[in-house]
Amino acid sequence: MTTIDLNSDLGESYGNWIMGNDEAVLDLVSSANIACGFHAGDATVLLKTVRAAHARGVRIGAHIGYNDIAGFGRRNIDYAHDDLVAETIYQIGAIKAAATASGATVDYVKPHGALYNTIAVNEAQAAAVIEGILLVDPSLTLMALAGSQIVAQARVAGLQVEQETFADRAYTADGQLVSRKLPGAVHHDPQTAATQALAFATGRPITAITGESVLVDADSICVHGDNPQALALVQKIVSSLSAHDVQVSYAH
Repeated sequence: MTTIDLNSDLGESYGNWIMGNDEAVLDLVSSANIACGFHAGDATVLLKTVRAAHARGVRIGAHIGYNDIAGFGRRNIDYAHDDLVAETIYQIGAIKAAATASGATVDYVKPHGALYNTIAVNEAQAAAVIEGILLVDPSLTLMALAGSQIVAQARVAGLQVEQETFADRAYTADGQLVSRKLPGAVHHDPQTAATQALAFATGRPITAITGESVLVDADSICVHGDNPQALALVQKIVSSLSAHDVQVSYAH
């Protein structure tokens, strides 16, 4: 049976403000990208989400971002190298502590939002994130945008890399994500997301926003936890994959 890792961005609530439906999503995914408090989340939410993921046997990843909770980490920030290294270390340290307190481990790092998109093309910020990860724990895997420049950059530096795709995002004809500023960039229809996820999982082309077929390598598929339809999308994706003999699982 074919297997594919299915991940979601979780732990993004803050105080009394609730984002998404983490408990229900955790019942369905194989990996959880848990916010580390800079773009979203707080200490209580972080610990609670780590414990909930661990209780379900879901793989735990550090979802690090720019220090921009007001902008949900989706505003571009120009960092000095040492500052971005330090903030990478700080965030990974926070989730590693929560994991240790929960009897769990952190297996990978997935940058968020503007940081994720920037390091896909910006070698300088990518180098800072890579350095921060290596200084904390060289055994951590980096989850990065499939086909982006940081994939090769991180591997040369000695990190293992998983190439990630998105079930709920539209793609351009050259395999890049459509900007969130453009209409149609985010898929809200469960069937659309499920069809795209199945193509990723089985190595078949997806349909770009302009109609062309494009093939994108996928080690893991993401559904954004802040998508209002996140739970419905994940449910449809899992059922569709299962119907085509694809199991949601992280294969070491």
